[in-house]
Amino acid sequence: MDRIATLDPRWPPILTAAILETDFTVICGHRGASAQTEAYEKGLSKTPWPRSKHNKLPSLAVDLAPWYTEEPHIRWKRNSDFIDLSAVILGKALELETNVRWGGDWDQDGDMTDQTFMDIGHYELM
Repeated sequence: MDRIATLDPRWPPILTAAILETDFTVICGHRGASAQTEAYEKGLSKTPWPRSKHNKLPSLAVDLAPWYTEEPHIRWKRNSDFIDLSAVILGKALELETNVRWGGDWDQDGDMTDQTFMDIGHYELM
């Protein structure tokens, strides 16, 4: 809930609707200078501080991951589960008439194979 509180007010309705269909966790909403610099230096972000949509307050971006009740709770290598989650998140955004871009299909053409940087847990308001 603390992470959701850092998000742009358009996010909570999307996340509330989505959680009724599939379980997930909010990894990150707003990201401050040190966290953004660390993500950038580790190659987890292609955007340096303060240009990421995570760096706005409230945050225009959110990172999500499918959640499992049994450990490990997050299974980073199960790409298919992240893809399934994206269908739910993007579907709810569409229902709520909110333009959201997913980090698994940056150019929003439906083709995941043409991406130069995959960030399948990342979503951002357009």
